[in-house]
Order: sequence, then C-alpha cells, then structure tokens
Amino acid sequence: MAPLDTEAVQQQDEEELGQYGYKQELRRDWGLLHNFGISFSIISVVTGITTLFSYGLVTGGPGVMSVSWIVVSFFTMFVALGMAEIVSAIPTSGGPYFWSAMLAPAKHSAFASWMTGWYVDSSSFYQVASLLYPLALSLRFNLLGQVAVTTGISFGLAGLISTLATVKSSYEPAAGKTIGIYAAVLVSHATVNTFGVHILRYLNNSSILLHSAGVTGLAIGLLAKAPTHQSAKFVFATFNDGTGQDGASGWSIRASPAYVACCGCLMAQYTITGFDASAHLSEETRKASWAAPLGVISSVGFSAIFGFFVLLSYLFSIQNFEQTVNSEYSQPVLQIFVDVFGKDGAIVAFCLIIICVWHCGLFSMTSNSRMMFAFSRDGGIPSFFNKVDERFQSPVRTIWLAGFLSFCLALPSLGSSVAFAAATSIATIGLYISYGIPILIGLLYPTDFNARKGPFNLGLLSRPIAFIGVVWIGFITVIFCLPTANPVNSQTLNYTVVAVGIIAVFSLGAWFTWAHRWFVGPAREIVAERLGVDISDPAEVERAEKEGKIPAVGAAKQD
Repeated sequence: MAPLDTEAVQQQDEEELGQYGYKQELRRDWGLLHNFGISFSIISVVTGITTLFSYGLVTGGPGVMSVSWIVVSFFTMFVALGMAEIVSAIPTSGGPYFWSAMLAPAKHSAFASWMTGWYVDSSSFYQVASLLYPLALSLRFNLLGQVAVTTGISFGLAGLISTLATVKSSYEPAAGKTIGIYAAVLVSHATVNTFGVHILRYLNNSSILLHSAGVTGLAIGLLAKAPTHQSAKFVFATFNDGTGQDGASGWSIRASPAYVACCGCLMAQYTITGFDASAHLSEETRKASWAAPLGVISSVGFSAIFGFFVLLSYLFSIQNFEQTVNSEYSQPVLQIFVDVFGKDGAIVAFCLIIICVWHCGLFSMTSNSRMMFAFSRDGGIPSFFNKVDERFQSPVRTIWLAGFLSFCLALPSLGSSVAFAAATSIATIGLYISYGIPILIGLLYPTDFNARKGPFNLGLLSRPIAFIGVVWIGFITVIFCLPTANPVNSQTLNYTVVAVGIIAVFSLGAWFTWAHRWFVGPAREIVAERLGVDISDPAEVERAEKEGKIPAVGAAKQD
C-alpha cells in the first residue's frame, strides 16, 4: 500500500473511531490477515481438541465427536455472521458490551452494557481448569473474570508441559511445580505483549503458520505413520458412554443416547470460541469496518474445516481405544503420539502443540487487555488502567494486571475431570450469551441497527441469521447445564446451572441496588451521537456539557 493510501486509510479509521467519542491511542498496525490470525490463534483448535479429547471419548465417543463437530460448526457460523455485521457497524475494542449499549434503547443502554460485560467476564472466569469454580462462585468482581480465560489456556499449557516432562524421565508432577511453570508462562506472555502490536504482528504470522502448516504436517504425519487405522464406521458411528461412575450405568441407559450426544457437543463448542478477539483488536486494525467482520467469519470458517481435519487424524490414528481412554499419561492425545511415533517422536509432536498453545495464551492476554482497557475508558474499572504507553502504544497496565490476576486465579486449582467439564460448560455458555445479547438486541430493535450498519451488511438475511444464532445459543445454554456423570451427587453434579444462576442473580441485584448509580457505560457517547453532537470536536463537546445535553466525564464515574 502506498504511503498516501496508508495515511488516508489511517485518517478514515481515526475519524470513524472519533464518531464514538474515542481518540486513536492504540497503534493501528494490523491488516486483515493479522486480525484473522489473532482470532484463529485464540480459537486454536489444537488447544481445545487436545484439552477436551478425553471428555469427548467418554461422552459419546468418536461418533459423537466427529458428527457434533459438523453440527456445531454449522450453527456457530450463524452466530459469527451476526457478530460480524455488528462489528462492521461498531468497530471498537469494547466488543459485545459496547455493542449492547449502542444498539439498545437509550433508557436501557447502560443496563444492557452491564449485563453483557458481566457475562463476558464471568464466562472467561470459569474457563479455569480443575476445581476453580467454587472460588469463582464467591468472587464478585467481574474484572477478575475477564482475565481468567487466559488462566484456562495458560494453566492448561503448564499442565501439558508438566505431563510431557514425565515421558522418558523420573519427573513427578506436583502442584507447586506446575504453578511455577505457569508463572513463567504468564511472565513470557505479559513481556511480549508489553512491546506492543509491532512484535505481536510478527508473532501472529508465526502463529498462523504453526497452527496451519505446522499442525497440518503433524496430522498428515500421524496418519502416514500410524501402524493401523480405525475404520470410518469407528470414527463416525461408534458410540461410547463412559459417563457412569463407580459401576453405575451411563446416561445413555438412565436417559437416552441422545442425551449423551448433546452433552458431547461441548468439546466442539468450547473449542470454537474466542472469535470476538477480532472485534477487540478493531481499533488496531486498518479498514476495521471491513477487516474485523471478515476476521470473525474467516477465523470460524477456517477453524471449523481445519479442526475437523485434526480431529479426524486423531481418531483414525487411535491404536487401542481402551488404552487411549485410560492412558498412563492421563492424556489420550499424548498416548496416541506415543503409540504412533514412539516416545521420542511423541515428545517432538507434543512440543509443537505446546508452542501452539503458548501462542493461543499470548493472544488471549492481548484480547483481554484490550477489553479491560476499553472497560476502564468507559468507567467500568478505575481510570488508572486507561493508559496507553507512549513508546510501545500498548495498554501496559492492563496487560500486567491481566497477568497478575490470572496467576492469582490459578492458585486454588486442585484437579478434577468433572469440575473441568463444569468449568468449560460455564465458559462456553457465558461467552455465547455475551455474543447473543447484542445480536438479540439488534433483532428486537432493527430500526436503529439498520441505520448504522457498516459495509458488511447481510441485507434481507440479517434477521433470519440472527434468529437462528440466538436460538442456537439458547439451546447450548440448556444442554451444557445438564449433568454429565452418573450417579449425580455432590462430587459429580454439574454446577453450571448454579453458577450461571448466581451470575445472573448477582449481576441483576448489583445493578438494581448500587451499580445503576454510577455505571453508565458508553452512555455519554451514545447520548451525544443521538443529539447530533460531534464528539470528536472538543469545543462542541464542551458546549454540550455546559448546556447539560451530555454528562461530563467525571459525572459518569460518581457513585
């Protein structure tokens, strides 16, 4: 792109951001490929599949894992299309909570923003491995929740490193050792993020290469090297119900095979999350009203196709189903690698996955720090964090805040497959609810939404696509609250419904008792826009404040 063209695009992007009352503070250095890459890296199909592969094998087995991936990918694309149309209209780093505020009627704007922000934050909070969810139920600050998606990825990475270390060595994993590895991972992520989008752009390119060419090579090598291959019938039609515990029958007997199949969808749905990162990075993306929505859609589409290939390569390469399910390493994917490549080859292959997961955690922290920066800018958290480093043009304070809180959230982790399933259910439900709220608002109030639509416009298909997306979100919200282990007792109960209920009750209670007095979200910008005030003009804004047309900045933060 020629220098003059670049300057013109930069000026246009800054003017568009100025329409929402924000000046360009973050370095706008990303193109479409980079915007796509960050969501593709955070979705990181190899991360989600590796993490929940064991869950999938016992909750429906290979048949449910393969077929549910197709079904989930199909309906998730409707959610992505609905989100893409919104981010094209409102390309700011605030993402879902800002969209809800902008699309809702003026009198409900702050409330919609508050509820969406709660579900974004709480869902990320619950994406923490092991028995972290009891702590989550007692913590009431949604800021902590926003950074915990990084906890889930990075703490999982520490677990993979710890597990790999047991191959061909006398290393014995321990909680203290894993926490130490986890701390080192977080420091590496925060340090790299501190240097801003310039270095992240190159790492993003390497992440795309690793997640595509690298993992593709691994999958092909796995299929080529495998001594034997499972049949298509095994991969697409074999049903396995391992939900019964302590000699009890599984849910396919107590309820029905369809029940188990629905619960088994969690692996696919949990994996294809995080594509809102393209929206959170929109203020750092050139031609954001086009690049950001295309980043959302392409990341979901490529992840769906690519993830299906990776999943099939794993399933076809299983040598012994029982041995894989009951792996001595407690990690079925590592067991497959050992059976196919031998221990030395398995170490190399698993290192590639670990590197991919590292990139996933890195860009998760990038996305979270931008969300926190935007939330601070709108008065949701202290203004101390509304600071962009002049040298690196990155929100350094929110980056290290995310790292510190992520470390604290992992400290009480204990380890339980049932608890992890509940945690991932809560994360999936919460994230998709946060995606669904602005889509639903746009569906219910189409007039205002239609007036502000950007270049990515679905036209007559807009409302049908939004409707299907919202219905799908409602469906998974119900099925992922169902118990996945039998018999149901205090140790095997799926606490998802309890946790989501507590989130709803507390967020509503907090709003009506005290939050409505001080939290206005981006209401100042919304009021100015609707009154025709050019909020990018300081003089006009000052006059509007003196005339009482729009609230002053300080007024938005008073209790």
